[in-house]
Amino acid sequence: MFVSKTLNHISAFLNGADVAAPIGGGAEQDHLRLRTLIMLRWLAILGQSAMILLIAYGFNYPLRLWSCLSIIMGSAWLNIILSLGRRNSRVAGWEATLQLSFDAVQLGLLLGVTGGLNNPFCLLLIAPPTVAAANLPTRHGLIVVAVSMAAAIALAFWSLDLPWKAGEAFVLPQMYRLGFLAAILVGIAFTAGYAWQAALEATRMAQALAATQAVLEKETRLSALGGLAAAAAHELGTPLGTIQVVAREMLHGLKPENPLYEDAELLVSQSQRCRDILKALSARPETRDAVYDQVPLKTFLSTAAEPYQSARVAIHIDVEARGIGDADGGILILRRPEWLHAFSAFIENAVDFARSEVRISAEVTRGYVALTISDDGPGFAPDILSRLGEPYISSRYDADEGVKAGKKLGAQSHSGMGLGFFIAKTLLEHTGANVTFGNREIGGAYVRALWQRDQIDILSPDV
Repeated sequence: MFVSKTLNHISAFLNGADVAAPIGGGAEQDHLRLRTLIMLRWLAILGQSAMILLIAYGFNYPLRLWSCLSIIMGSAWLNIILSLGRRNSRVAGWEATLQLSFDAVQLGLLLGVTGGLNNPFCLLLIAPPTVAAANLPTRHGLIVVAVSMAAAIALAFWSLDLPWKAGEAFVLPQMYRLGFLAAILVGIAFTAGYAWQAALEATRMAQALAATQAVLEKETRLSALGGLAAAAAHELGTPLGTIQVVAREMLHGLKPENPLYEDAELLVSQSQRCRDILKALSARPETRDAVYDQVPLKTFLSTAAEPYQSARVAIHIDVEARGIGDADGGILILRRPEWLHAFSAFIENAVDFARSEVRISAEVTRGYVALTISDDGPGFAPDILSRLGEPYISSRYDADEGVKAGKKLGAQSHSGMGLGFFIAKTLLEHTGANVTFGNREIGGAYVRALWQRDQIDILSPDV
């Protein structure tokens, strides 16, 4: 999977397409601060200088000291020049590419005058492409990888002697040097590829969590708007009642043949209509305050399932109580926006792929509350079952087109990329639920959420 993705991005790069960073990560962004690059370069300068001085004066090995210090000073001067400007700004992709490529070339030159592939510090050539892979667009990251690989290959064919004891020479066999070169090249490719993949997953997860937060904020705003509407309905009730009383008195004082009679009659009917609208607005569950937001579990599930009732698919809701003596489970929960959105998403997904029925079962005991949503559809496809709950799973199964018969993910929004499923699962887990899913032995899919009772029931003795 990773190899195929990487090859696709390399092909896009060679064809001239600009691929954002990290691989598949959306629009191009500037991830690196100039201050970060400067700090990393200062650390490299300190490490290189300390090692050169240790070899020259600690071990007394013959060393081209001034050549080494001149190469190190090149990095130091670059840092000094960059520090005079916008240290806290973010660098563009091409600028970071040039800086990291410079670091790779500088390290290659330093290794070249200190033994080349005979020098064990050749492994440090892995550092610049790893930083680039984790933070730069794919096109720019590949450039830094290519520069680092070119530096390693150059060291295999050109380098000065390794600093060693006077009168002795240390030279590795040519075959070993070629093997070491191959190891460095593989290390650069593997480490950069791993950093790409890790950055990709981090970006996708960040985008998915941002979408989750947006959904929750939307539900919260809707709840707040409902409360505002209820308050407005209450405040408008008194003046509207006065208008209606005056309109009725006007109507009673007019004869039917009076030209104003129809206007008065219209005023009465429209004022009554306004009262009905305000009454309905006040009666909606989402417009009530915290006291009225406390609803029985079965009522809450019915509210979540109501928009998806249809003649094609029957929705059955069962609440089973074990050892607590209440047919409805004795559960009173808050109408939390995250629960409403998550349950609605799972119910909609089940209805979309059910053949004839969807069953919502709640099991209540003294210790826990379990909610299961199941359907009699084709179920989840086995090849994606282990990855359910991850964002951006683009495996949609469309039975109508005859491609595959299986469960689609996140169909409520984001067009089957798995975000809908991920958001619903994340919202429930943030309230303490343990969410599992799979296929039933008799056919169909299920999603199960398990809470400790005191996490969901406001009447629980432990609350």
